Amino acid sequence: MTPSSAALRQSLRPRTAFGRLRRNRLAAAGAALFAVVLLLALFAPYVSPAPEDAASAVHPAEQLRPPSLAHPFGTDELGRDLFTRVAFGARISLLSGAVAVLAALAIGVPLGALAGYAGGFWDEVIMRFTDVVLSFPSLLLATAIAAMLGHDLANAVAAIALSWWPWYARLLRAQVVGLRQREFVEAARALGVPGWRIIWRHLLPNALAPVTVQASLDFGSVILTLSALGFLGIGAQPPQPEWGLLVSTGRNFFLTDWWYVTFPGLAILVTVGAFNLLGDGLREILDPKAGVRA
Repeated sequence: MTPSSAALRQSLRPRTAFGRLRRNRLAAAGAALFAVVLLLALFAPYVSPAPEDAASAVHPAEQLRPPSLAHPFGTDELGRDLFTRVAFGARISLLSGAVAVLAALAIGVPLGALAGYAGGFWDEVIMRFTDVVLSFPSLLLATAIAAMLGHDLANAVAAIALSWWPWYARLLRAQVVGLRQREFVEAARALGVPGWRIIWRHLLPNALAPVTVQASLDFGSVILTLSALGFLGIGAQPPQPEWGLLVSTGRNFFLTDWWYVTFPGLAILVTVGAFNLLGDGLREILDPKAGVRA
């Protein structure tokens, strides 16, 4: 095991990681906020006043009611309970965000590892294609891809993954380039270890820490991008209770029924903020030389 790999494993031991996270107040706050959102998503059918309102139920007599004990977040234009829709929307946002980030990693990590280890022709081809994708703003590119694929949540997730992977490819490539001339890699080559095994067993364990931190930070941005696509009408479609779609629909009633956009907007704000704080905490956990911050 290499020294850097040993340090990473030490930093990831539960007691050490928990201690670092607990000492970072902002990261602990982010973890607490994320726990609230995650629990809300997991137990949405049990804590929601009207679980059927997450689908296409209609209650004309209850339309646009302000927050109350019966409806903590009020109701929408069809009389559906907004707390229910925000709670079930947490499921959509967290699951879709996780799939988008994992898909982007599945594309970017192998390409970055290949470019960094192989060098030469493959490095040039992969990095020049990466530069072409990065020349477009990620939100604009995701919007264009989602519009071409069709107005659907699955297509929006695919569009984000296709516009996000170059960041991971470049980051991992830089890590692999710095590691491929190290003694433990040269020794593996001298022993005749195949290139794919060197990448998998020796390079990736030592190169994934910054990629993991970046992915945790990107999770919030991906959820925000999903909400933006839903707001534009090219992401989730009615009656899905996706947060961006709720904000888009509620803007028509904002001047008279403030709660319609306020609570889905707060859900987006809290979730994105939680992942940003958690990303900073994870950076400290994965960096054995990091000092205590916050």
